Amino acid sequence: MAHVHKLVLKRQTVPISTIQRIVKNNVDQCRKVSTSQALWATKTHDENTSSPVPVAEVKRYATDCMVSVGVKEDHASALADVLVAADYRGHYSHGLNRLEMYVQDIKSKICDGNAVPTILKDKYSTALVNGQNSLGPVVGNFCMNLAIEKAKKHGVGWVAANNSNHYGIAGWYSMLAANQGLMGLSFTSTSPLVAPTRAKNAALGTNPITLAAPALNGDQFVLDMATCTVAVGKIELQRRKGLPIPEGWAIDTNGKITTSADVAMKGCLMPLGGAEETSGYKGYGLAALVEIFCGISAGATYGPNIRRWMDTKRKADLGQCFIAVDPECFASGFQTRMSDLMSHLRHMEPADPTKPILVAGDPERAHIALVDSEGGIRYHVNQITASAALAEKLKVKPMKHIS
Repeated sequence: MAHVHKLVLKRQTVPISTIQRIVKNNVDQCRKVSTSQALWATKTHDENTSSPVPVAEVKRYATDCMVSVGVKEDHASALADVLVAADYRGHYSHGLNRLEMYVQDIKSKICDGNAVPTILKDKYSTALVNGQNSLGPVVGNFCMNLAIEKAKKHGVGWVAANNSNHYGIAGWYSMLAANQGLMGLSFTSTSPLVAPTRAKNAALGTNPITLAAPALNGDQFVLDMATCTVAVGKIELQRRKGLPIPEGWAIDTNGKITTSADVAMKGCLMPLGGAEETSGYKGYGLAALVEIFCGISAGATYGPNIRRWMDTKRKADLGQCFIAVDPECFASGFQTRMSDLMSHLRHMEPADPTKPILVAGDPERAHIALVDSEGGIRYHVNQITASAALAEKLKVKPMKHIS
């Protein structure tokens, strides 16, 4: 049996000011790039949009919910950090929309919210971690911090984890590395929701890919994408809003493309690229790549063997991968060249003058700027209703809005 030893976890609680620093990454720098109203104008709000909820209040609410079901505060706070970052950056599918899922996993005891990850194998720049069925963000923070430590010592840190759970937005972990001047990558396997090209049944997950790379003055390239056409959370949001989904997002149980969110949830997602005629096989290949990095390498449950989405009859045992790379191990001046490339891309002449060219991470920075200008995060009223109901059910204080 592999030798098992514990790594002391760094404190998981992160102050709101730190979250805002982590996800903001110099919004003023980005504003200098483009003053286009298409990028920076305040959104138009209607009767379906709530008044703003302060970022700190969202974190307080999410933390309280997890603590109420028996999760110790530092682990509850670690989860809340990732959920808040998702909504703050505009990825509502992975923010409060996910909270009740985590609560249910704890209440059903299918996830151990207080477990501490352990290292199974540790060799130079690599490690294998047993997440001990803890909360995904707890496992993710543990693993990326370990990868960062190894990268600073060896140039590269590559950590694979098994026995983990849903860890929120993948970009959270890559940005942890980028904030320390490293390139950060992260991958995770997920429940089988995606049908391989030519198939009508699911065999792979949404299997996200993320890369965060540092540039000058706090600017960053932050790619965070699913390897399917859209994350399942976005279909859930459309269903919550009672709206159809675009063609090419999903297929029905007969393998036919559908625009119904309800039908899509019973069918399968499509790989990035959609149908075979539009290169969906490329997204299928990328999803398999992530599975190799995660479930296969970590010895976790993989592909079609992973539990179905929202199934709490057995543990998830997700495989995940975390990589940190010190760019200074290669040609010097990495951040300068990154800034030069991003500046060139951002300043290219757009096909539509009202839509400037963006680089990965710019839409999120725009959303962060909007949230800051309004003093909080706005949610769809259905999300507010669901959150209020959960607060009542768990007997915690509901979120307080800015009036």
